[in-house]
Amino acid sequence: MEYTQGTMGRIFVVRIDHGDDVLDSLIEISEKEQIRCAYFIMLGAVGSSKLVTGPKEKSIPPDVAWAEFSDARELIGAGNIVWMDDAPKIHLHAAIGGTSGVLMGCVRANTEAFMVVEVVIFEIEGVDIVRRFNATVGFNQMKFEQG
Repeated sequence: MEYTQGTMGRIFVVRIDHGDDVLDSLIEISEKEQIRCAYFIMLGAVGSSKLVTGPKEKSIPPDVAWAEFSDARELIGAGNIVWMDDAPKIHLHAAIGGTSGVLMGCVRANTEAFMVVEVVIFEIEGVDIVRRFNATVGFNQMKFEQG
């Protein structure tokens, strides 16, 4: 385990409108406001998404299982914003459900807001955290840089 300590920075309340891409919207505000490290929560509905629902088997690096949909579903999610190289990287986990069932996992692409998605972003200041690819585990892992 590794950890670091920071302080609460700015708080953003964001409305993502019908048809907007949720992940692209989070990247856009992160770039515009230079949000380098943050945690967020969200709720609303999405009309489509592609997500990883877990590993196919318990192995590292994992061979992941994908799911996608294109019908309107409710969403509740949480995640973080940490930069990788020169761009914000969004890590969002969500439960997405409707009359056709519930999916839960790591949201990766094609996440179109349906009606509205509301997000509260809590910026963390005083930390130097980045994402770097870790070949052993097969994903972009948070790294605490020495400042």
